[in-house]
Amino acid sequence: MTDSPFNQEIRQKVFDNVVGTVQRKLYDPGLNGVDWRGIAAANREAIISAENSEDFESRMNDMVRELHVSHAGFFSEKRPLAAAKIAIGATFHNGGSHWIFQDVHPGGPAHTAGVQPGDTLLAVAGAESIPPKMPIFALGEAVRVDLERRKGNRETVQIHVPVSKKKNRPLVELEPASWTKLPEGIGYLKITMFPGVVGIDLARDIDRAVRELNVEELIIDLRGNSGGGMGCLRVMSYLTPSRLPVGYSVTRKDMDRPQFDKNRLPQFDRIPDHKAGLIPLMFRFALHGRSVAVFTEGKGPQRFQGRVVILVNEHTASSSEMITAFAAENRLGTVVGSRTAGRLLGGNSFKVGHGYRIAIPVVAYRTWQDAKLEGKGIEPDVAAPFSPGALREGLDTQLRTAVNALSNGAAQRTRTGAVIQPQPSRLEAKI
Repeated sequence: MTDSPFNQEIRQKVFDNVVGTVQRKLYDPGLNGVDWRGIAAANREAIISAENSEDFESRMNDMVRELHVSHAGFFSEKRPLAAAKIAIGATFHNGGSHWIFQDVHPGGPAHTAGVQPGDTLLAVAGAESIPPKMPIFALGEAVRVDLERRKGNRETVQIHVPVSKKKNRPLVELEPASWTKLPEGIGYLKITMFPGVVGIDLARDIDRAVRELNVEELIIDLRGNSGGGMGCLRVMSYLTPSRLPVGYSVTRKDMDRPQFDKNRLPQFDRIPDHKAGLIPLMFRFALHGRSVAVFTEGKGPQRFQGRVVILVNEHTASSSEMITAFAAENRLGTVVGSRTAGRLLGGNSFKVGHGYRIAIPVVAYRTWQDAKLEGKGIEPDVAAPFSPGALREGLDTQLRTAVNALSNGAAQRTRTGAVIQPQPSRLEAKI
């Protein structure tokens, strides 16, 4: 049955707009050796002849995925669909026959509904959810989710998926930062996301966490953090007392310039204390678009510097990978967990007609030593794979490995006096 008035002519117009937008706006149309024109030609007939809007959207997304880039997708503004990490604040581990909840972020819809890490996802809205197809959630709806709890009993919960506040960027609101002292006296800072473009409110929370913890050893937990804005700068600034270069983002247009020089890019090196400070930033970067160099703020010495563990997993992406790469490249922290996602391209979304948008990457990120991490990620210093079995017993083996890394000296203090001495990069050997 065909949707009306969503006819073949409309599908063709939207399809052509998507193909043209990707060709014009994608950071690198030939990224990863992909022949976008060839992909579009191969998919055109099947997409235009789709039976209904759901089939059309699914086929369009399948085609976009053939770009093999992060921050890419096709969605409707009228009924946007999103992956679990965006829609309900949770990530999954492939358990073979079913998905297992891995990261369940505080304040997210899944957490509010009582879902726990280690629970098994059986069905969404009555439809069985089986890997490798990821479950998708409609924003603005309450959905019935069938679970097998960690102890083996089965339950059904209602997860209320919020309506996105921004049509061009559906993103669930989470509790971005929480902190505590572990029994060993180690500070534990969990950051689930980096909300906002600049992240003033989150920067204040991080300042408060550092003051209240007042520790000599610190674990920064970035597991499941899919990124966001530049609040990550405050985290990196606490890793070193000095003002150090972090990395730079560059657009396709700027990278193609013969005279391109990262040292001449405008430098983002301070998160304002108040929102009024955003106005000078707008004027400062207006002429340069999204090409910018990032430097730490020079926050001065901290008791924990040199005794830091960065805890990551395969869902750690974007801004949180900037932190991980910075710590690795300058030997300012020990990375524990599993290889990160390798999603370092910056995205944007564009209208393509009839209530649809295409999201694609428009800017690339490189570390200051020019390491390209897109599609590669960062390997941990100390491997600690996710263990569903241990989690069902209430044991977070990755966090325990992070504690042990501090206790047994894997995370060594490398400073003279109070000044961290950056060491040669170890990223190149890993990628």
